[in-house]
Amino acid sequence: MTSTPRRDRIRRTKVGRLFVPPSPGEASRIGELLRTETVGGTLLIGAAVIALIWANSPWREAYATLGSTTIGPAALHLDLSLATWAADGLLAIFFFVAGLELKREFVAGDLREPSRAVLPVAAAVGGMAVPALLFVLINLNHPEGLVGWAVPTATDIAFALAVLAVIGRGLPTALRTFLLTLAVVDDLLAITIIAIFYTDDLSVGPLLLALVPIALFGVLVQRRVRSWWLLMPLALVAWVLVHESGVHATVAGVLLGFTVPVVRRAPGEGPGLSEHFEHRWRPLSAGFAVPVFAFFAAGVTVFGQDDVGAAFLNPITIGVVVGLVVGKTVGVTGAAWLVQRFTRAQLDESLRWIDVVGLALLAGIGFTVSLLVGELAFGGGTEADDHVKVGIVLASVLAAVLATIVLRAAARHRVPAGTPEA
Repeated sequence: MTSTPRRDRIRRTKVGRLFVPPSPGEASRIGELLRTETVGGTLLIGAAVIALIWANSPWREAYATLGSTTIGPAALHLDLSLATWAADGLLAIFFFVAGLELKREFVAGDLREPSRAVLPVAAAVGGMAVPALLFVLINLNHPEGLVGWAVPTATDIAFALAVLAVIGRGLPTALRTFLLTLAVVDDLLAITIIAIFYTDDLSVGPLLLALVPIALFGVLVQRRVRSWWLLMPLALVAWVLVHESGVHATVAGVLLGFTVPVVRRAPGEGPGLSEHFEHRWRPLSAGFAVPVFAFFAAGVTVFGQDDVGAAFLNPITIGVVVGLVVGKTVGVTGAAWLVQRFTRAQLDESLRWIDVVGLALLAGIGFTVSLLVGELAFGGGTEADDHVKVGIVLASVLAAVLATIVLRAAARHRVPAGTPEA
């Protein structure tokens, strides 16, 4: 048996390295990184910062041109701009993963037990109602802005959990569970709001037809089918039909996620189909879909405007900031306190009310879904939509900073486990 000359082996290795994709081990490590909340949140923040810098640079016209570049088959009414593809197409991946997480929480998670779920569920409802109310009050004399009442109601799961992962040292794990449950319910309510209040020109025919591929997808996953070449075409057809119906196409992602079965498995039994799909799709969602959407959605020109102060003092901007920062804090904390005060529901024994206040501030990070609702309410590229984006970015940064201050202070003053309180 003749051996390959060492020089030839090296040459082939170097040439191959230029053309082959990452090895399974490398791809696996990249995937695991993208599944971590810190990395996903960092990519989201980075994409938004790049968009903001570009949109306020001398090359802002190039950014606008990129976002408005149209691609896709016109025969299927899918000749959409890149910004629209990001909001309607890529974000459907994010909502598919959210749908998987939502269903798992209802079947096997904290939402399965009413006694454990009632506080964060009530907090989520309060955290949506109060911001909407404050936004409406601020815009009463600005009727054209009232359509954006739902903008400050949303919490960005990825962003909020990423910040908590960075600052959460010394805080109880129950805090993350509370935030996750709150954000899951928040997402469910946000999806419902989008479907009911921000759907124009509903076409019932395509919507009913969309139920066929969704049902077939559901039948296959109920039979534990994982073959992408069967499931992917059905998902794409469902997405196209929902898009054609006038309902926001991301709803297709949620519905498909809801069809995937969740089985309550004993420890050590391995992942179920829901966990398998989430494991596969979360890296694409966190590492590509959400950052690309943020890149196209967050780029608002502020410093190139004739009156910069007007952008910050506009009632829409103020309504968004007050709604997300003040409304979320009051709504989440107040609803949780009222439920505990008048029912038998109690906070986890490891949590204190200062933790809940910090978490409520964290819920004011309303990036991804708030940007989406803003585009649906006011239309992308409008002056009102620009005010929404300014408000969301300012509020999200302010909420993250205030939450960090409160939660780090709470961690410093927390009595270590096993230490008797004075």
